[in-house]
Amino acid sequence: MRYKQIVKGKFHSRPNRFIANVFIEDKIETVHVKNTGRCKELLLPGADVILEAGDNPNRKTAYDLIAVYKEKIGLVNIDSQAPNKVVAEWLAKQDFTYVKPEYTYGKSRFDFYMERGEKKFLMEVKGCTLEIDGLGYFPDAPTERGVKHLRELAKASLEGYQCYLAFVIQMEGVKEVLPYTVTHPEFGDALNEAKDAGVKILYLQCRVEPDMLEIKSDASAKLLEGFL
Repeated sequence: MRYKQIVKGKFHSRPNRFIANVFIEDKIETVHVKNTGRCKELLLPGADVILEAGDNPNRKTAYDLIAVYKEKIGLVNIDSQAPNKVVAEWLAKQDFTYVKPEYTYGKSRFDFYMERGEKKFLMEVKGCTLEIDGLGYFPDAPTERGVKHLRELAKASLEGYQCYLAFVIQMEGVKEVLPYTVTHPEFGDALNEAKDAGVKILYLQCRVEPDMLEIKSDASAKLLEGFL
């Protein structure tokens, strides 16, 4: 996926989870943050950030904050809408006979439902932006919705669906994602329960650039075996 028009800036402050104040050249601009997570280790005063200019003149903010540079890691895409978009692009290149986004199963709506022959698949997508000592972690804030999805996936797996939790790693150099139990212990418990029920975990490594995010072809090729 590509962004249309990007602008560089420097992070100043974040009054609330929806907006941030950013220096664009020498002027402070209030921008929309496309991630409601905490991102405290990323959005530091003076950090270089990437913004996308909006095309709606009626918007309250003219820019979206989509990425930030982190020391020793490089560019981290924090756009919470990006993971589903890049997974949709990736799934379209795979050998599925049917792909449907936003699929309702039980009491949850999963990001994707797929079919290949007689096989039925469910997939939930989570974006990973938290890195500690070279490892990715999720979530960076409590997510009751995430726990619910894992338990529904476990149930579906026991009913014959092939179920996947796909972590889209929105930075380079990180290959694995662990549950961040410091923030939400219950998510770690639910993840273990899901694995025991047969849910498979995918770590989708990405190529990250200021104007784009995509799942690496070499990484995705290794994962295809899990779909067969």
